[in-house]
Formats: sequence, structure tokens, C-alpha cells
Amino acid sequence: MRYVTNVYWCRGTTAETNQDAVVLQQVLTRRGRVLLAAVCDGMGGVSCGGEASGYAAGKLREWFYTELFAMMRKNKRYWVIRRSLDRLVFHMQGQLKRYAVQEEISMGTTMTVLVVWERTWLLWHLGDSRAYRLGRRGMEQLTKDHAQDAGKLTKCLGSFGYFAPQHRMGVLKPDEGILLCTDGFRRRITGEELRAVMNPEELAEEEQIGRRLKEIGETCMKRGETDNLSAVYVKAGR
Repeated sequence: MRYVTNVYWCRGTTAETNQDAVVLQQVLTRRGRVLLAAVCDGMGGVSCGGEASGYAAGKLREWFYTELFAMMRKNKRYWVIRRSLDRLVFHMQGQLKRYAVQEEISMGTTMTVLVVWERTWLLWHLGDSRAYRLGRRGMEQLTKDHAQDAGKLTKCLGSFGYFAPQHRMGVLKPDEGILLCTDGFRRRITGEELRAVMNPEELAEEEQIGRRLKEIGETCMKRGETDNLSAVYVKAGR
């Protein structure tokens, strides 16, 4: 199984810092190719949003190279992998809460995580970042927005208490793509535009994906987007 991938990570036009964090790791093992992708959007309305997203991204990379590989060597079932990352989410929330109490601050981040092992994908999600599946049948939003109409998050990873992630599982078909993105990347563009630009049937190389992601990001900024913009795209190759 081959994956064609790329990332987009941009501070934006007016933000002083980039509070988004992205993850994209893949390794070929004896039991097949495994990939980890994630976007984490630090909450701008509270202090230390960037620290929260960076912490989450770092712990996800650590989990990928330690626990996930160990489970793969033992040929563990997918529900065991799911429970393992659920435990990590619970641990991260506890660590962020303890740090926030110690420093007398608030901190939080969205978290949308994708694991692909050969053709099977697993998804964990908290917040208003999104995951889309794109293919011949169109585009499907895989995640729910954990946010109120005013944009305030109702679920996140941070110092506000534990929230169980949303879970999804499926099969990544040939010439099908999955896009993970923060709200800044998709807020100023329509679903039809997103589907047309990121059509997996037109994307055969990583350089192409990178150009298309940049095209969307620059379009959003021209239309007035001031937030950070981040995305990860994963396509199943042949």
C-alpha cells in the first residue's frame, strides 16, 4: 500500500504566532505500511493555545513510534489500538490540567487524528477541526463540529475536563483521499471548491498535493481569513 501525502502550515496574514500543529509520519513495516496524520489547533481565546497543540502533536508522534509499533508487532486488533489512543487522550488531558492549575492559566487545542494501516483507517476527533473523505462519490465530512454557532468549542483537549473523542473507522479505497484541516483552512471556501481542488483523481504526486493545498490557503487569505491555516492530505496510491 502506498500513500501520497503532503501538508500545509501557515501563520496567516495577521496572526503573530501559529498556534496550529501538524503531524505526518509513515513507516513501512513487516506487517505493512502505517501512517499517522493529525492537525491540532490551539485555542486562541485562552493563553498557551500553541503550547497545548504542540504538546499534543509531540505525544502523538511518541505514541506512533512506541505503542503503535508494539501493538502492530503483536498483531493487535483495531479496537485495542483505539483504546490505546483513548488512554493517551485521557493522559494528555490530565497533564494539561495539572500544568494549567500550577501556572494559573487555561489552555486547550482541537485534535483530529488519523491512523492508516494498509487500507484500514481509524479516526479520533475533538473540536472544530475537520476530516473529509474525498473520492468518486464526492466529499463526506467524517467529523462532527464540537462548537457552538458563535465558534466557542464545546469539546477540546485541554484544561477544562475530559471529553471522550469521536471515533470513526473505514477503508481507504484506491484513488480516495482524506483531508484533515483546521477551521482557518476551510472557513472561507465552499465544499464544492474544496472537492474540485483536492479531487484525488487529479493528484498523483506529493508536489501536486502541496500546490493544491497552498492554492486553497492563499484563496482563503485573499477572502479575509486571519486565522492560522493548516491541513494534511492523505491519498491511497495504487
